[in-house]
Amino acid sequence: MPTIQDIVTKAKQYLPHLNEERVFRAYAFAEKAHEGQTRFSGEPYIIHPLNVAFLLLDFHPDEDTIITALLHDVAEDTTRTLEDIEKAFGTEVRNLCWGLVKLSKVKSKLNDPQVENLRKLFLAMAKDFRVVLLKLCDRLHNMRTLEHVRPEKQQRIAQETLNIYAPIAARLGIYRLKSQLEDL
Repeated sequence: MPTIQDIVTKAKQYLPHLNEERVFRAYAFAEKAHEGQTRFSGEPYIIHPLNVAFLLLDFHPDEDTIITALLHDVAEDTTRTLEDIEKAFGTEVRNLCWGLVKLSKVKSKLNDPQVENLRKLFLAMAKDFRVVLLKLCDRLHNMRTLEHVRPEKQQRIAQETLNIYAPIAARLGIYRLKSQLEDL
């Protein structure tokens, strides 16, 4: 499992002026917000945003996108709000988090004949490419840990990944992500 120090070290390789203090502060904010929450595996929830941020680093995101990866579930799954995020990290991070909240509302139905329309809706809702990349990395980590959820939910999430997420990664030319999503 990557640590916050691993994330900062890897990010500094391509972002030499990274504000490390701000990234550490985002991690502390997320860790406190998710305190007491666990994944289906029983592990502390903070493991998920750390993994998403680490996966994202392969695409050399900017500082705000790294911070958003650490905070991506805070507004949706904790008592902290988008306004709290904006106050602590600025409007750009708030807007990226808001974009992820909106995209999380896009759900497919198995064998939906309108699946192409769902993909278009997904891309249209994300006014910023960084939101789509964050969502793809979020889904990749969720797929890597899918064995911890009940079988019927595994089936639904896997089918949604094949119908929506893998084709979007392909459409965007991110074939490494597409392949990993399909394989999982």
